Amino acid sequence: MLYYITIGNMDRSFRIMEKKASSFSGQIGFVLAAAGSAVGVGNLWRFPYLAAKDGGGLFLLVYLVLVLTFGFTLLTSDIAIGRRTKQSAIRAYETMRPKWKFLGILTFLVPVLIMTYYAVIGGWITKYAAVYLTGQSAAAAEDGYFTSFITSPVSPVVFALLFMGVTAFIVYNGVEGGIERVSRYMMPILLVLVVVIAGYALTLRHEDASGQMRTGLEGLRYYLTPHMEGLTVSRFLQILLDAMSQLFFSLSVSMGIMITYGSYVKPDVDLNKAVNQIEIFDTGVALLAGAMIIPAVYVFSGTEGMSAGPSLMFVSLPKVFNAMGKAGMFVGILFFVTAIFATLTSCISVLESITANCMEIFHSGRKKTVLVLAVIYLAASAIIALGYSIFYFEVQLPNGSVGQLLDIMDYVSNSVMMPFIALLSTILIGWVMTPDYVIDEMQRNGETFRRKKLYRVMIRYVAPVMMLVLFLQSTGILA
Repeated sequence: MLYYITIGNMDRSFRIMEKKASSFSGQIGFVLAAAGSAVGVGNLWRFPYLAAKDGGGLFLLVYLVLVLTFGFTLLTSDIAIGRRTKQSAIRAYETMRPKWKFLGILTFLVPVLIMTYYAVIGGWITKYAAVYLTGQSAAAAEDGYFTSFITSPVSPVVFALLFMGVTAFIVYNGVEGGIERVSRYMMPILLVLVVVIAGYALTLRHEDASGQMRTGLEGLRYYLTPHMEGLTVSRFLQILLDAMSQLFFSLSVSMGIMITYGSYVKPDVDLNKAVNQIEIFDTGVALLAGAMIIPAVYVFSGTEGMSAGPSLMFVSLPKVFNAMGKAGMFVGILFFVTAIFATLTSCISVLESITANCMEIFHSGRKKTVLVLAVIYLAASAIIALGYSIFYFEVQLPNGSVGQLLDIMDYVSNSVMMPFIALLSTILIGWVMTPDYVIDEMQRNGETFRRKKLYRVMIRYVAPVMMLVLFLQSTGILA
């Protein structure tokens, strides 16, 4: 019996050491991986849509202010907690305060839910990339194409499983050998593709049926100009909440991902520079996405095309690409390949967060853990993909929208749990642990934490109030 217990304890220690041995090679590897997590599909369609809907340049100004204050605070907290505790979310909060273990459990559940549908969205994007690569771009522009695809009982499942399989394979190969290696290639390529498409969009010209000529430069001006018409206090509050929710989801905060990635950061890395670089990369891609999409939509659809909302990527943009003529197919290929990179790097980070937590909970090795999770999420992805066909049903959500399986998972994780977790974490850090817990980690190697005073004010007073308002608004309590 003693021999068995000893071997068991050795095995447990080995598994924990295996997890802790995982790390990014350095600051560049960490920044690219973290930026890859932050730069997701939301940057490519949700940000441009909100910018067009919420006053163009006015939304951009609000968003930039929030990046430097609100986003900086939550991102700094997650990364610093991860490196200081060397634990993933489910253990990190317990390490900080045993009575707050429940917060780690809640945080762990967010990526668990998100992972059920993220590969499904990745599968949709992969399908469209395949359509453009095989020269069938005209079909993608037809009315009802997207609906017929997602309601098929076979095709969306196949593409979801393919995307999930690739994600699992990368995570299976570890932090440095899988996640960092992929991010080092994908993120620079993604940035180049976004810049190329944005540059091309500015050269577009199109004369509509009434003889009016619209240009990409006019679309860029529409995007950057603050539109103050009809602005009221309630309207500005809505713009503020939209910008805050976009930033909140974009930076991958309050879902355990940045805590997990932070736990892989070596002690000699300057977290101040790393946070700044992640902010710049994520915000830069979002701004470029707007310069890439809004001028193109404006040229061929005018301001009416801006109201497409979530269908912008899969309905409106294919029509825009088709209207470009022969060049449209090439631009479409570049766009959907870019979207695949953005979605894949985010999907990797979600699965890695789950994997790291499960390794700590069950004291299991990476490869075994990933294989088990892969089986679970291959099944989950198939079920969610069939939510538009075999398992279709509609539910009235508390925020007033109507949804089915994918929408329910997205609503619970993004609109309910993430704002609630962020609210609790600001209370824990700001009032229970005090801000010095994070500040000390940011100054670990003698670096100057330039935004230290701002961090103290934000984490204790501003962020909790903002998160409470966002939670109440997202859940429909605050109409």
